[in-house]
Amino acid sequence: MPHRLVSLALILAAPVALAPAACGPTQRPDGGVGLLAVGAPAPQLSTTSHHGKPVSIGGPNDPVSLVYFYPKDATPGCTREACAFRDVWDKFEQNGVMVIGVSGDDDVSHQSFATDHRLPFPLVSDPGGTWSAAFGVPTTAGMPKRVSFLIDGKGKVAKVYDDVDPGVHAGEVLADAAGLAQ
Repeated sequence: MPHRLVSLALILAAPVALAPAACGPTQRPDGGVGLLAVGAPAPQLSTTSHHGKPVSIGGPNDPVSLVYFYPKDATPGCTREACAFRDVWDKFEQNGVMVIGVSGDDDVSHQSFATDHRLPFPLVSDPGGTWSAAFGVPTTAGMPKRVSFLIDGKGKVAKVYDDVDPGVHAGEVLADAAGLAQ
């Protein structure tokens, strides 16, 4: 009986003991800790979108880009945020700004989400957390925190949005991106 109590105590204590580690700053592959800072070079990353088309960021001649991390396809906040970007998509295009959504969902989920909500921009599947880690974005159970990075045309982080309100975020980014794209 005492052996079972000790085992039960260890099982119950493990999440409490591990919680501080999960809440700490994220170690990036470049050796840094936490979110990439304004002025830092954006990571050079390439993959394919939910449409199977190539997506890359971080090159010195890439367009101004918004990389927005969101927790989960088809959830209320993430849907509101994605649809807000969709609703001003023509303005992003007019300013030459590329928008990329990143979550841990797979391409099948992204395809369904994009189709259901008529999303015109690429969604990147990041189940292994490569993109999240490169930007220093914390994840919980494979879901990234809602954070966005505006990258200038020289491959540098121009703005970090760490406290995102999904309903107004697209307008904030559009105003900042329009200034960079000119």
